[in-house]
Amino acid sequence: MKKYTPAILIFPCLFFLFTNCNQKKSNTKEDIVQDSIIVKKDSVKKETVLSLDTIDYNKRMQALANKDTTGRWPVKAPYPLPGALLPYNRIIAYYGNLYSKRMGVLGEYPKDEMIEKLQAEVARWKAADSTVNTIPAFHYIAVSAQGAPGAANRYNMRMPFKQIDTLLNWAKPINALVFLDVQIGHSTVKEEVSQLTDYLALPNVHLGIDPEFSMKTGHTPGKKIGTMSADDINDAIAILAKIVREKKLAPKVLVVHRFTQGMVTNYKAIKTVPEVQIVMDMDGFGSQVLKRSTYLRYIYREPVQFTGFKLFYKNDNWNDWKIYTPEQLLQFSPKPIYIQYQ
Repeated sequence: MKKYTPAILIFPCLFFLFTNCNQKKSNTKEDIVQDSIIVKKDSVKKETVLSLDTIDYNKRMQALANKDTTGRWPVKAPYPLPGALLPYNRIIAYYGNLYSKRMGVLGEYPKDEMIEKLQAEVARWKAADSTVNTIPAFHYIAVSAQGAPGAANRYNMRMPFKQIDTLLNWAKPINALVFLDVQIGHSTVKEEVSQLTDYLALPNVHLGIDPEFSMKTGHTPGKKIGTMSADDINDAIAILAKIVREKKLAPKVLVVHRFTQGMVTNYKAIKTVPEVQIVMDMDGFGSQVLKRSTYLRYIYREPVQFTGFKLFYKNDNWNDWKIYTPEQLLQFSPKPIYIQYQ
């Protein structure tokens, strides 16, 4: 493991070849014009207006900011299209890959046991904060970084689509979302996300991208922490926004993992658009003090739109560490709206 700045030395669970883990723009009058969409029903010119209650939306965003007085939160951004998941729902996601028991709880436990555990976490969060709806999600590593170049010299492995189909089938009975997570290796965000567009066109499928495994310097994934620029993240946003417009969908959620300064560069240039809701997810394991410090340094101080927080069942409970409870995380400013368990 490479030595990084000691104050922030926490790492997320690496892919199965390397893992040692167990498992802006103000809301002006121009913006308000975007708050409604007119859908033509028939040739008689009957119309149904789908609208966003901007007053309610603003109140919910203020509640998420949790009395922040710095002006950073809530972030000033265009209002989302109607049907947006955030800030109306808190997403509780299980992360992993069905090929490995070491990449996260999604693949660690048999299906029924895993779903039971996930629903128990959803219930805990609902009890801790009844002001927002709480919904389950599967966050599936659809492209996994690898230690070898492979035939295409991408240093990643694309999972078979049949596995995504399996997750979609598991999601239906419990009305869960499905996130497809991309670790690009030596590839690009545009190339890897583009091969998933048919799935991303489904209403309940969303996207995650992981800068840790974006190896712009040519290093082997897992040997060094990677990086993404605002341009890379904007490529993902552009693809999702195009899908939303063409398919007339509600906004997509984009989760971006982060636990160091260098993982995301030029954050102020990340575009916020009505079609995509961006979650900067505090990744990494460690003590509560260390994780809070990381959240403050790289999520709170560099605001993009919404925030997330990752929890590790085993690695956050190692030695004398204790995993954060929902009640504790709800004291943070801003409150995380996306929670991921590994």
